[in-house]
Amino acid sequence: MEQPTPTTMRAIAIDRFGGPETLALRTVPVPTLAPDEVLIRVEVAGVGEWDPFEREGGYAEMLGQSPQFPYVLGSEGAGTIVAVGEHVRRFRPGDRVYALGFLNPKGGFYAEYAAVRADLVSAIPGALTLEQAAVMGGVATTALRGLDDTLELKQGESVVILGASGGVGHTAVQLAKRMGARVLAAASGDDGVALVERLGADAAVDGRKGDVLAAARAFAPDGLDAALLVAGGEAAQRALLAIRDGGRAAYPNGVQPAPEAPPAVQLASYNGEPDADIIERLNRLVASGPFHVEIARRFPLTQAAEAHLALGRHHLGKLALHVH
Repeated sequence: MEQPTPTTMRAIAIDRFGGPETLALRTVPVPTLAPDEVLIRVEVAGVGEWDPFEREGGYAEMLGQSPQFPYVLGSEGAGTIVAVGEHVRRFRPGDRVYALGFLNPKGGFYAEYAAVRADLVSAIPGALTLEQAAVMGGVATTALRGLDDTLELKQGESVVILGASGGVGHTAVQLAKRMGARVLAAASGDDGVALVERLGADAAVDGRKGDVLAAARAFAPDGLDAALLVAGGEAAQRALLAIRDGGRAAYPNGVQPAPEAPPAVQLASYNGEPDADIIERLNRLVASGPFHVEIARRFPLTQAAEAHLALGRHHLGKLALHVH
């Protein structure tokens, strides 16, 4: 029996693009359902590394969009389905799911309810908790797009992952290992190095204090096969020097400064947007063994602005916003 859904909800919304001070608690209408969508009562939303760029209007400018205000952020989350569109057969009310909704025109997951296309919704894989699944979706699909679709990483190849202790990076370390690669993880700080070693990296180096090039040459004396650059800057440039001729490097669009590769290295940028195929591949890899999602801090919905400030400070893994 479906419970009646309220017509309004609490959400963190912005009335204009700008800094963290634009994030305000508002009462807004609960989004209406299209035939191919589900309505999720959001319990936890992930705070994405890209959320400030969206909040500042970066994506709207990049894509030439004029979004409607009030504008609700949040491209990943998890909770319980409360209603399904008439064409949806895979889900029913009461299902516990995680979902992705990058630049969802109906509003994101910083809200009590979110309407999401059913093909971007999934049962929670493996032994993940709902909270872990909520914050994993965006970063892990971005990691897998880089490793599998862009680098086409093969079993036995060597790869360096820059930014390995961050959201995308710490999932990339685990996914690359599951794909059979040898992983050198360049992490941030002693705590970051300890995390990636615990997650199964074959070798680790502090990307801020250590010599990434020396570590890479020791790890792969004939040159690395590939690099996933989730962070830019000097460490990324040094890592690129360790790639063999004909090797590959990839970085998600938005990494600043954009890396520059030597002529003999194929460098590609990519977008991490989700679809049904990559979510299915991700779920398969995650469910194949214990998978760790590092959550550095948790914030109540009302502290979304503080969560955005915390994104700019040193932390491992992900930040979570608890809605219900």
